[in-house]
Amino acid sequence: MTTIIPTPAPIRQNVQAIFPDGRAFDAPKGTLIEAFMEAAQPEADGRIVAALMNHKLRELSHPLEQDAKLVPITTAESDGVRIYRRSLSFMMIVAAHEVWPNRTIIVQHSMPFGGYYCECEDGRPITEADLTILKRRMRELVEADLPFTKVEVPLAEALQFFQQLGDTEKVELFARRRKDYLTLYDLNGIRDYFHGFMVSRTSQLDIFDLRLYNEGFIMQFPRRQQPGVLQPFEDEPRLAQVFQEYDDWLRIIGVPNVTELNNALGNGRLQEIILVAEAMHQRQLARIAYEIGARRPSVKLVLISGPTSAGKTTFSKRLAIQLMARGIYPVTIGMDNYFVERENTPRDADGNYNYETIDALDLTLFHDHLQWLMRGETITQPVYNFKTGRREEGELLRIGEDHVILIEGIHGLNPRLVNGIPPEAMYRIFISAFTQLNLDKHNRVPTTDTRLLRRIVRDAAHRGYTAADTIARWPSVRLGEKRHIFPYQNNADIFFNSALVYELSVLKRLAQPLLLQVEPETPERIEANRLLAFLQWFDPMPEEGLLTVAGDSIVREFIGGSILENYSPWLREE
Repeated sequence: MTTIIPTPAPIRQNVQAIFPDGRAFDAPKGTLIEAFMEAAQPEADGRIVAALMNHKLRELSHPLEQDAKLVPITTAESDGVRIYRRSLSFMMIVAAHEVWPNRTIIVQHSMPFGGYYCECEDGRPITEADLTILKRRMRELVEADLPFTKVEVPLAEALQFFQQLGDTEKVELFARRRKDYLTLYDLNGIRDYFHGFMVSRTSQLDIFDLRLYNEGFIMQFPRRQQPGVLQPFEDEPRLAQVFQEYDDWLRIIGVPNVTELNNALGNGRLQEIILVAEAMHQRQLARIAYEIGARRPSVKLVLISGPTSAGKTTFSKRLAIQLMARGIYPVTIGMDNYFVERENTPRDADGNYNYETIDALDLTLFHDHLQWLMRGETITQPVYNFKTGRREEGELLRIGEDHVILIEGIHGLNPRLVNGIPPEAMYRIFISAFTQLNLDKHNRVPTTDTRLLRRIVRDAAHRGYTAADTIARWPSVRLGEKRHIFPYQNNADIFFNSALVYELSVLKRLAQPLLLQVEPETPERIEANRLLAFLQWFDPMPEEGLLTVAGDSIVREFIGGSILENYSPWLREE
């Protein structure tokens, strides 16, 4: 065997970037990732806005100091589209500062077709003329091809900077920061803090539009599924109303942002905030039960749908209790029991059984049973055996004048589920966590993140899944929601907001250790790091605060301890 003896060599001044297709490119140390991307021109769906550098998410403006594997991140991916939206928000805020120096823009909430609803803090309505000026300035910034510059400043200096701007919201939020520095971004001489990475230059932000809406405007951006175009505008007045109502609640409670929530945890107001937040849920439930009662005896069917981790199970049980308090007795029917025989189950693109599609249900039998029950006839309930993949006969069921049929599931608002049922016989509910509690005026708390954290905590406690397992499944879960749930949400008679102002402080205590267990250098770790960075701004709920959370709270569905876990509505015999 030949012995290889290393020989002295000069220190290499170049670095090498290796792309997924096997190509390698050399450049001097300190060359930006963006330059490697421009040289390699890798094939990508969407615009390249960042990169994975040795399994870690990095901006295009990041210098390469050692050899690395680079994977482009585009606007067709979750991380990429978040970077695009965040950067577009900053550019819009800079443009607004330049054309309206005495007005402050607040980024409020998202719109399902791809956009953020924004308002002016002074409450003055935005006009069409205002919006034309703002849009023109944003286009000028795009054409100017200006760089987004990252600036790391000492924390004390950052606090003084925001104090001078009069932004006490950020001052109080960052005063709790443990690290002694803060990363700010600079665009055209204007600095601000944003939670997450940015694109490298304004020229990458050419796909957007501004549209007048209510008292403010919608800043529209492309969605991940079609990163090169804007989706058609869809007015969502009820969704906007839900967000506005929740914003009003936050102000009633005195917790308009994360800083005030953190303050409440330490100033003795915690119990009051929990009680008032739960009372607001109870008020919504009572209103829904009242409306169902007011439409009786016509309404015989109550349908509930919403995305994963919206709290549908607890909501359904609490609604059943409210209905019983009005002398209306709910009968629950499980849609899973109407699955077709396993050999007839549709398959997905990978050849696996697809139980999420509505075609996995025996709709003919389901329709027949609904109509027979509503006519006062008796049915034999099916019971689906998941081991054998076949339906078996269950108990007999008949309902009377005092009953309503309660159905909860992902297809609850799909018209095909209730084909042949007259509209006046149905009351339809869409439930989700429409979070409106933001970090500050410019940094949103996405509703999706709240649901993902709920699911991570619940999966670990009740299903034995790790945080990595849940994160890995999340894209397919979201895809199923987009296909089977969100397209039908506007069929609902009412939206129920299951968000609780205090819940992220509760979830942090349980989710943080789970996220820290995700293996390094995995795709799931990138998402875990993002969630951990987001949770850093929330103080954890103290142990005594957890004891204050009601046993029938929706958050109990995820953290455990729900008194409704084994509860099912009592079937009152006729």
